[in-house]
Amino acid sequence: MALAQSETQLLEQLRQRLTDHPLPGSAAQNSMSPPLRGTPLTPPATARRASVLALLYPIDGLLHLLFIQRTSPPGDRHAGQISFPGGSAEAADADAAATALRETEEEVGIPRQSIELLGALTPLYIPVSNFLVDPFVGYRAERPDFILQESEVARVLEIPLADFLGPEARKVGDRKLSSGMTLKEVPFWSVGDGEEIWGATSMMVGELVALLRE
Repeated sequence: MALAQSETQLLEQLRQRLTDHPLPGSAAQNSMSPPLRGTPLTPPATARRASVLALLYPIDGLLHLLFIQRTSPPGDRHAGQISFPGGSAEAADADAAATALRETEEEVGIPRQSIELLGALTPLYIPVSNFLVDPFVGYRAERPDFILQESEVARVLEIPLADFLGPEARKVGDRKLSSGMTLKEVPFWSVGDGEEIWGATSMMVGELVALLRE
């Protein structure tokens, strides 16, 4: 189904904004930063590179944003978390964008050639895993048929983009980590059917939302 006119305008606004103007950057990311993270962090020379893809596509005429929930293998610092599709760079990848497209195809089965890259968001350093992550925004004209990489992906989440733009989407609360530690006053997105997105992914979404609200 074709996008509604308002959604088409939103997509065109995003496409233009990602190519023509400076990004909101760390200020927008930090609006969703956990309190212990502190100011923007400079990645060390030993930081590993990774890329993720914020993929938009239509469902019933409305733009939706794709997330995955990762599986929970022992010892994985990001086990069970909701994130964008993505992962570590490999030597065969032409660039960071190629990493995002390859990882998306591997994790959820979306052919990379079916995705239009709209542009890049601001790189984000994740100290807990020592990754410097390059986030990209993409668009697909049709809803995907998913083939999940079951060893890494427990499920997909398809969240209406409009859910993030409402005044009630951003909330603050306590988050209990797998280690048993509880973080106080953590910003998170409350969207979809009771889904809660926090941490590095919520910071990337924060910049995307800032672009759309301009």
